[in-house]
Parts: sequence; structure tokens; C-alpha cells
Amino acid sequence: MRFIHTADWHLGRLMHGVHLTEDQAYVLDQFVLLVKDSQAELVIVAGDIFDRAVPPTDAVLLLDDVLSRLVLDLSIPVIIIAGNHDSAPRLQFGSKLLAEERLFVFGEFRDRVPVVRLTDKWGAVQFVAIPYSEPSVLRECFSSESISNHQEAFQFLLGKIPCTVNKQHRMVLIAHAFVGDGIPSESERPLSVGGFDRVGASLFRGAHYAALGHLHCPQSAGYDHVRYAGSLLKYSFSESDHVKGINVVEMNQDGACKIEKVCLTPRRDVRRIEGLLKDLLKGPQSGESREDYICAVVTDTDPILDVIGKLREVYPNVLHVQRPFFDVFRGNHGGRIDHRKLDDIDLFKTFFQQVMGQELNEEHIAEYQRVIESLRRSQREEKAS
Repeated sequence: MRFIHTADWHLGRLMHGVHLTEDQAYVLDQFVLLVKDSQAELVIVAGDIFDRAVPPTDAVLLLDDVLSRLVLDLSIPVIIIAGNHDSAPRLQFGSKLLAEERLFVFGEFRDRVPVVRLTDKWGAVQFVAIPYSEPSVLRECFSSESISNHQEAFQFLLGKIPCTVNKQHRMVLIAHAFVGDGIPSESERPLSVGGFDRVGASLFRGAHYAALGHLHCPQSAGYDHVRYAGSLLKYSFSESDHVKGINVVEMNQDGACKIEKVCLTPRRDVRRIEGLLKDLLKGPQSGESREDYICAVVTDTDPILDVIGKLREVYPNVLHVQRPFFDVFRGNHGGRIDHRKLDDIDLFKTFFQQVMGQELNEEHIAEYQRVIESLRRSQREEKAS
């Protein structure tokens, strides 16, 4: 059986105030064509379909369009689970009716883990869907004090897999979780704090393939068959070196999987550029687009008026500018200084060090004191007159 594993579409996403729906539509058009050309027999979307619980209208319409083309036009079944960004009840609305058209949507967890059985020329393949569930919600629903973290929650859910699941048949686990020592990025919403969000990769060992969502960097998790497809697009500048795409999985009669990563081409890339302003204003290098979403790290040590305005004359989609030399009022160790407690000379020492990147020497201090004394003398003379 050939199926496609994707996740973390985050439809309706904003990045630095810019709506990304058109960018998402652009890459999803490619996705639908890829599904058709690959002759896939199933599409799996492993959570975080939307970016927030109440998505904007254009995001809902985009999802409706994509699913209609997959299920109605191409007659390809689709399995969707809720992620931590989704509203499970909203996502699951009409799921019983949709299942009649082989669009399987699983949001809220109920009494048992849902299973979709599909067949190929070698027999049945069981797709076990485990939508994201908060440990506290499961603990309250099932009055189970043994559920205190995500590891225990996932173990509990695995115990709810129906006994009708035949371990002799091929099985695919679909889940939205932080598995093992996966590599996170800035655009993911933490599932919890203090390390209690992790799920051991060994829990997925019994599956022939694990289709995961949540982490935005495409990667395996503990075992080669336990995979994150990664997010649809780059959703933060921390992901600028990611290669986004989808997993095309070919499963043979024994459950062994051949996994191919297929890249998608965004309308605009997400890039970081760094250097002196005069060099950045020379424009993009060969093969780069001036239309990309840009984070510019400007290394000049002199004050510059309207840096982002100047950069946008060359890169119209500059979204963020960093000035490492102008992180004012931060100490040598990154701690914030309460400038209200500093006297004039200490305040100026801090400012000078941050702007110039060097300590104030005795000559500088003497000149500062001379200027200040001259200003104070002028003020006194004005008052006396």
C-alpha cells in the first residue's frame, strides 16, 4: 500500500503579522497534484490542521477545497486527527457523515481508540488514530489518577485500542505528540513544561509505521519507521534551514516501509540574511528571491535611521530586523538591568558597552564628565540669569 503522511498544516497561520493563507494554498495545490501523480491510496494528516481553535474563514474554506479535491475528485480516502492547536469538537463536526465518503476525522477521544481498516492486494492494513488529548482531560474523563503526564496518557490510550485489532496484520499508528529526543523549533506551542510532554519512542515499536505530527522539522524519532513529516511551510525563522515536504510511504506485504521524502516548493522561502547594511542592500545572491520572507541581521555598529524601510526597498517582505549591537540595557550575561537604580555614569557605561561593544576607559569617562559638567554649568547660568 502506498500512502502519504503529512502534518502540521496550521491553516490560518500568521507570521510576524502576515497572513500565510495564500502561501498555504499555493503549496497545497502542489500537494494535491503530488497525491494524484504518486497514485497514493491514502492521505494521513497527523494533527494541527488549523493554527488556532477558531480559525479564520479563509482557512476553513481552504481546507474544504483541498479535502473536496482529494476525496471527491480523486476518490482517495483521508484520515485526519486533531492536534494541540485544533479544537477537537469543531474539527470532528459531521465526522460520521464524512466517513461515508471515506473522509475519517478524529477529534475528541471517546471510549476507545478509533481504527480505520483499508485493504490492498495483500490484505488488511489497520490505521490506529490517536488524536491529541491533554493528560488532565483524560484523567478527569476516566477518573484515572495514574495519568499525570503525556507518557502515561499515551500508555493509557494504547490500552484503549480495540481488541479487534489483529497484531498479525499490518498496523500504522497516527499520533500528535512530542516523541523521544525530537528536534523542536520556535513555532511549536509547548505541550507542557519541565519535560513532562515527552513520549517514549518505544511505545511505537510495535507499529509497522508511525505517522507523527507536532514537531515541525522532518525527522525520525528513535526508530526509522517512527516519523515526523514536518510542517507544511516554514513557520518561523528558526526553521529557515528546514526542507519541507511530505512522506510517501510504500508498505509491502510484510509491513516493511520504504519512505521517500518529497519536497514542496513554497511561493516564498523563509530566510535569514546577515551582514553590514551596505552589503545587504546589494540584493539577493544568485538563485535567491527578493520576494522571500526575510529576517535581516544587520551587524553595523553605528545607529541607522529606518533600517527596515531601507531593506524593504530591496526585500519587500522583510518581516524582522535584528541589531545585535543595539540590545540596549542588557548585561553581559543576558540579564536585564534595572536602569532606574543606576547613577549617571553607570548608566552611560552600560549604554556605551552595548552600543560600541567595548568597555568605557578612563579617557572616555573623563570626557563624559567634562561634557556633563559643561551642561550643568550652562543650566546653572541660565537659572541665575
